[in-house]
Amino acid sequence: MKILGLLRHAKSDWGQSDKRDFDRGLNDRGRRGAQVIGDHIRAHGVKWDRLLASPAQRVKATLAEALPEMEPQWDERLYLAGTDTIMDVIREKGGDGAALLLSGHNPGLGDMLFELVAPKQENALYDEAKVKFPTAAYAVFELDIDDWADLRTGCGVLSHFARPRDLDAELGPEY
Repeated sequence: MKILGLLRHAKSDWGQSDKRDFDRGLNDRGRRGAQVIGDHIRAHGVKWDRLLASPAQRVKATLAEALPEMEPQWDERLYLAGTDTIMDVIREKGGDGAALLLSGHNPGLGDMLFELVAPKQENALYDEAKVKFPTAAYAVFELDIDDWADLRTGCGVLSHFARPRDLDAELGPEY
């Protein structure tokens, strides 16, 4: 069994209209959401062997706030990647570890729910997450595989799902 975590970047700063999408950072709420979800990830207890991430500025800023102790392996293919690309990167770069955390963007990360969880494995967490995979959302999957190269559609169960708004009421329902 392998453990896959998905972390979407925190709320970006749309006020930075002078920047390319790739270069947008986080707004104040995003920085707070990243800190809250980072505290939650550490408390959740999974020891992540590797962190793969999009090199977009909002992902870098999210990880700097949330998980400054981890050293991401940046992969440009993860910038706005769809599920096929995300799965290819995981297969290629998963390594030998049992637990891999990946940070990136929607819609790809949200769509991974539909890729990884077979209909017979859907549960209440899945029902909650499929409605919306918001900024700074954190999902953990238990995968029925022995090697990252074997990642395939329908091999997972969603075992954990958290959003900043679930952890800090000040981040509110619109987060």
